[in-house]
Amino acid sequence: MTLLTNISMTFFITSLLLCFILSTNSDVLANEDDAESISKIGQGVGHIMNIEYCYSCGYKKVFDDYAGIIQQKYPEISVMGENYDPPGFNMYLSRIIGIGKMIFIMCILSGFNIFAWLNKPQPAWWGWCLDNKLYACMMMFFLFNMIEGQLVYSGAFEISLNNIPLWSKLETGRIPQPPELFQIIDNTLQFTKIDLPNNNFVQ
Repeated sequence: MTLLTNISMTFFITSLLLCFILSTNSDVLANEDDAESISKIGQGVGHIMNIEYCYSCGYKKVFDDYAGIIQQKYPEISVMGENYDPPGFNMYLSRIIGIGKMIFIMCILSGFNIFAWLNKPQPAWWGWCLDNKLYACMMMFFLFNMIEGQLVYSGAFEISLNNIPLWSKLETGRIPQPPELFQIIDNTLQFTKIDLPNNNFVQ
């Protein structure tokens, strides 16, 4: 019995470490993707525009489109984008749920009875999961992903230039139209006495 307990504990700790490594690699890959998108947009000198957007809302393509047209009109502005992390406990809770999702899926695929390890009676739904591994893993994956998406869903599209806020979708409820954003950028640059060349971009 002691040997079985040690094996179970080793499996559980290994699962936790594996899930932690996988989640860390995901964050690193996401940062590398962001860095790659920044390098593709272009490197300006001195002027940095930051756009924080809600990735789970599907705003990645909107960011790419806006970054492209801004770079055309203002070639000396570097446009940098990143996911907007909602404040509070939601982001941490979503990561915990992501790790829990991986643990549950690994337990189902390996046939490990986590309730027996906890000295608890096995519920009927867990027995069904062990008998139907493929369907159970798919259900767990989509269910947990839906919960994670709702926790980090912010609807944000926040724009700032040289740390000066230009636009907030969280406050206005909408994304600015390109001519509208260009006017705000021009006014901000004039106010801060920063002169940038105008490439006669057709609005």
